[in-house]
Amino acid sequence: AAIGKLEQWEELADIMVKTGKGPDFITVDGGEGGTGAAPPSFADHVSLPWVYGFADLYKLFQSKGLSERIVFIGSGKLGFPAKAAMAFAMGADCINVAREAMLSIGCIQAQVCHTNTCPSGVATQSKWLQRGIDVPIKSERLAQYFKTFRKELIEITHAAGYEHPAQFKMSDIEVNVDDHNLSKELDKTYHYEKTPVPFTTMESLKNCEYLGGKDYMEKSSKIYTSVLKK
Repeated sequence: AAIGKLEQWEELADIMVKTGKGPDFITVDGGEGGTGAAPPSFADHVSLPWVYGFADLYKLFQSKGLSERIVFIGSGKLGFPAKAAMAFAMGADCINVAREAMLSIGCIQAQVCHTNTCPSGVATQSKWLQRGIDVPIKSERLAQYFKTFRKELIEITHAAGYEHPAQFKMSDIEVNVDDHNLSKELDKTYHYEKTPVPFTTMESLKNCEYLGGKDYMEKSSKIYTSVLKK
């Protein structure tokens, strides 16, 4: 969702607190992202930039005790390692990547995605135009992008003294405020601290039920056995 006014989000948070029901995840789209097919006035001026929109929304749900109930997903030019590290430091659980991945397979940003006439063949249903994509080569380039992205993100994480990006804190990152001579840490800029992630070691992640680990397999086995008995 693109973030603007927060009234509807506050209403949703109150309903979740009252009923115990609500969305499993919320994707926060920054105003700097987009399809490349939006009218210029919308692309340039509608929706808050990602850092402001995410900070406002995360603070709201955190104040209601819901920050650990929801998976927060970041989206909007976060496909660079440093930007991803900042997103994780602010409380994002994962990020979406589109623009950078599309560029890796040949997108030329012609901004005609909505016309079905993408000249590079990336964003079209036309079989003739799709022939412009050499799938074996493009798939290798896409894989190389994600491989390099992951490598550099882990290198930044290790340089900061951490084992996993989830360990980043807002105090680890500074942003320029007003001018280049004044900088502040994220927590002092956006006035909140992300809810700590209960991370122990990379080895422990192998048993995480949300990542298909041992705990997940045991849980799935019990459910399957229960269904068979019924």
